[in-house]
Amino acid sequence: MATASVSFKSREDHRKQLELEEARKAGLAPAEVDEDGKEINPHIPQYMSSAPWYLNADKPSLKHQRNWKSDPNYTKSWYDRGAKLFQANKYRKGACENCGAMTHDKKSCMERPRSVGAKWTNINIAPDEKVESFELDYDGKRDRWNGYDPSTYTRVIADYEAREEARKKYLKEQQLKKLEEKDGEEGGENVASEEDEEDGLKIDEAKVDESAQMDFAKVEKRVRTTGGGSTGTVRNLRIREDTAKYLLNLDVNSAYYDPKTRSMREDPLPDADPNDKFYVGDNQNRLSGQALDFKQLNIHAWEAFEKGQDIHMQAAPSQAELLFKSFKIKKEKLKSETKDKIMEKYGNAASEESIPQELLLGQSEREIEYDRTGRIIKGQDVALPKSKYEEDVFINNHTTVWGSWWKDHQWGYKCCKQTIKNSYCTGLAGIEAAEASADLMKANMARKEAAEDEPVRHEEKRLATWGTDVPNDLVLDKKLLDEALKKEGARRKEEMDERKRKYNVKWNDEVTAEDMEAYRMKRIHHDDPMKDFLH
Repeated sequence: MATASVSFKSREDHRKQLELEEARKAGLAPAEVDEDGKEINPHIPQYMSSAPWYLNADKPSLKHQRNWKSDPNYTKSWYDRGAKLFQANKYRKGACENCGAMTHDKKSCMERPRSVGAKWTNINIAPDEKVESFELDYDGKRDRWNGYDPSTYTRVIADYEAREEARKKYLKEQQLKKLEEKDGEEGGENVASEEDEEDGLKIDEAKVDESAQMDFAKVEKRVRTTGGGSTGTVRNLRIREDTAKYLLNLDVNSAYYDPKTRSMREDPLPDADPNDKFYVGDNQNRLSGQALDFKQLNIHAWEAFEKGQDIHMQAAPSQAELLFKSFKIKKEKLKSETKDKIMEKYGNAASEESIPQELLLGQSEREIEYDRTGRIIKGQDVALPKSKYEEDVFINNHTTVWGSWWKDHQWGYKCCKQTIKNSYCTGLAGIEAAEASADLMKANMARKEAAEDEPVRHEEKRLATWGTDVPNDLVLDKKLLDEALKKEGARRKEEMDERKRKYNVKWNDEVTAEDMEAYRMKRIHHDDPMKDFLH
């Protein structure tokens, strides 16, 4: 029963419910109907037909098994790539300054940067792209093939078919050419032999299409047929008269034979005479002949693929082989060029050519005659070797080269004594200005050092006893000062003994200069070592 809410039932009700379900399964009772009027299959298990408790389903239904979370707003469509919309005739405000399209700005423009943008030329305005936004569902966001057009794969198939057709055509032409050349060489002989007849047959077979050629490596025999019937093809694995490799040495500890791959890598008879052995193990085939060349070809394909070349041994073996051949030719050419350069520069000690006497003795037979002033009268001067750097090239009005002057661990120009390489030459005026500036700087430094050595004299200010500046017309009265000292002493005694303080205290906020002086004289200086002996 496809009910959602499970209510408490008595034993009798539960028994009746089971009987009703059995009757529905047997077809004796009508099937249960959901809220939409559709019949519910009675054979559906209870764990599928019963709705979860949180759906609060009052009537039997199978809606909880449907995709009730699906949103009609979700889509699985994809962008219309390359679609264009409106194409304007003149530049619009806010459009791309480079191409003139309204759907992007200059920074996001994928067109080639123009020397003068469409904003200023108003020509060749690019059409607006079709900008779309999709709200994909969970599967649509994770679909790797969403938006893929299967028809585009036909180009890949056509490319491989064209390659295969060209390869077959080339091989057929080469085969025909080789056989015709061989037939032409022997065609002048009058005596016909069996080989001529065989070559003629080969030419005829080469002209036949590959699909119609004979299967040379196949043996036709009847396969499970009685009284005729169809024939099957069985691979001719080996000549049956040969001894099987696993029977060459019956010792248990001899070379291992793998029956699944029918391979025996090691030599089954290592101590036998090599001249008498016709089988020395599969490893011999792997380390000799074309197997070694094939191994090197594979290694070259792997290394070339890791370095970014589009080469694959299994997908395009002919291309990989041609690239490997060209690589070997270039390698040998580069090796010979490097060898020739080294021999040209340093010579070849193994060659029969003798070394020139100039190199052996460091001198020559050439005679040069000079006059008293050092000029050459007879002969030719020795040519000085030139360096790879430019010589005697003057820049920025300089008359000397960079590095012709040295001072204070810095290179410079001798003509103007400047240490900046790209500076403009100022000549003697610049030298005089630099010297004057240096002298002025030295004088300023000497003046500064002299000022630092001389101590700074501070004016001593005469302060009043209460901490302010002393006015010029200040006069202290001696009698008033004595009275103020007495008052200050009495006040301090009252502070020390609170019992003498009166109830009605009169306060006078008029402070005279004598009162301030008395306060200062009576004040305790905490830094004074004799403070305990005062008063």
